[in-house]
Amino acid sequence: MVGNEFIVLSLILIIAVVVSLVMRLLKQPLIIGYIITGIIVSRYLIPESALSIATFAEIGVALLLFLVGLNLNPKMVKEVGKVSIITGIGQVLFTSLIGFFIARYFGFSITESVYISVALTFSSTIIIMKLLSDKNDLETLYGRIAIGFLIVQDLIAIFILMAISSLSSGADFTSMALQTVLKGAGLSIAVFVAGIYMLPKLTKAVARSQEFLLLFSITWSLAVASLFLYFSFSIEIGALLAGITLSLSPYRYEISSRMRPLRDFFIVMFFVLIGTQVVFSDISQYIYPIIAFSAFVLIGNPLIVMILMGLLGYTKKNSFRAGLTVAQISEFSLILIALGVKLGHLPLEILSLVTAVGIITITGTTYFITYGNRIYPYLSRYLSIFERKGKKVDEHAYHKDKAYDIILFGHNRIGYDLLESFKKLRKKFLVVDYNPEIVINLAKEGVDCKYGDASDSELLNELNLNKAKAVISTIPDIDTNLLLINKIKESNGKAIIIVVAHRIEDALKVYEEGATYVIMPHFLGGKHASVLLEKYGFNINKFLKEKIMHLEHLKRRKDLGHEHPTHDY
Repeated sequence: MVGNEFIVLSLILIIAVVVSLVMRLLKQPLIIGYIITGIIVSRYLIPESALSIATFAEIGVALLLFLVGLNLNPKMVKEVGKVSIITGIGQVLFTSLIGFFIARYFGFSITESVYISVALTFSSTIIIMKLLSDKNDLETLYGRIAIGFLIVQDLIAIFILMAISSLSSGADFTSMALQTVLKGAGLSIAVFVAGIYMLPKLTKAVARSQEFLLLFSITWSLAVASLFLYFSFSIEIGALLAGITLSLSPYRYEISSRMRPLRDFFIVMFFVLIGTQVVFSDISQYIYPIIAFSAFVLIGNPLIVMILMGLLGYTKKNSFRAGLTVAQISEFSLILIALGVKLGHLPLEILSLVTAVGIITITGTTYFITYGNRIYPYLSRYLSIFERKGKKVDEHAYHKDKAYDIILFGHNRIGYDLLESFKKLRKKFLVVDYNPEIVINLAKEGVDCKYGDASDSELLNELNLNKAKAVISTIPDIDTNLLLINKIKESNGKAIIIVVAHRIEDALKVYEEGATYVIMPHFLGGKHASVLLEKYGFNINKFLKEKIMHLEHLKRRKDLGHEHPTHDY
């Protein structure tokens, strides 16, 4: 039996690799390939391995939310808490109301309309976290806001599922809800107390061994997630809190970098599982409702978020990008409809209808988020109606001058050393970064800085690139750097353009387009070591002096959290 399951899981992975390869050749998002894999294997292999896939999927979900929590901190919660709560609740209310009338228009009963409209309100935290993580956008302002209102949605979904379950069993929902709130508060307090008084000592002890630190982190995330699951909460909430309790640890970057490959493997099974849940039955009578509901989720939900964020004073760019994260329905939507079918409130065909909407919207939102930066310039001028006039909440501009000798995009890691050189040159410089926390910290140090995304054409037009003597980008994204190079060449042919690339092909491409110099971090270390050998020969005393300076530098960087760079700044 175990042997059969092993073979089946191996075959699933083989199919996933083949389908993903096709997706890669077609330049399509890999998530689509994973879902297609699930649809393929559900017809032949799933009965023997359903439990294993579900278990792997839950582990992937727990690890993903744990890593999200690891990157959260109290300052971030304070910054985006208000907009997340208002947007999360507002989107649920407006989507359910409009969805109800759409369902009634197509002739669904009141009960069916209520179920369908509520199902349309929930967006998939797991899918969005994966997409934002792949784009390195979890630390951006819109990414943080999206995380916030998706968590709010998940909490609302849990309470709605509890209400339906309690009403069907004849239990008192009010007393059950009160007990749940008290129980959840007690568990959260217990986890945070352990995080404050126990985790620092434990992590310090286990961090001496990298292998032990990884094992401890996995155990902590799954143990807290299991604790919450045992008390009838979702593993997502438990895993998220487990990550938050470690977010202030000095080892959080180390933990995060080591757990990402593990997370990516297990999360594949989550998307395969979604594909296996596609129900193909006679839904020909629901073609028009499926199209209407899918269009509403793909277009209507983002519009609702953009309106709410615009009213709260956010820029149209952040409102647009955050809005794209709600353009799909979630696993909670399918669970809600499945519960309605089980209780006899809905016919099975409604589950097929909502599943079809789920597949369409998940596919659509994957493309929206993946190519959002390319879509935005075409829609930008039409989105001004969603932007309130006057100063914006998220502008974070801490500078007075309009022209600078040097403009640096991206401060973290590579940008940190460059900034020290700018100060020695005594030239006017401006730092542009998409992490609001970095911008605020720089402003406190008296550095001229501005919150913004280098892929935003409107931002580039505001920066007076034509007067800069040098423009430096520490962003490794090839598309962003190509846009930046072209913008600079249009207005300032004499400017020095320095960009970062992680692949030789990307470096050659940006050189062809006009980059003056390309920084390649993975090759730079060897080059620097060879220069030292040529300069010092075999003089150990000079190398020891270099060692002392390097140690001091590393300690400063560690205090700033600049460890284990992967594909970010």
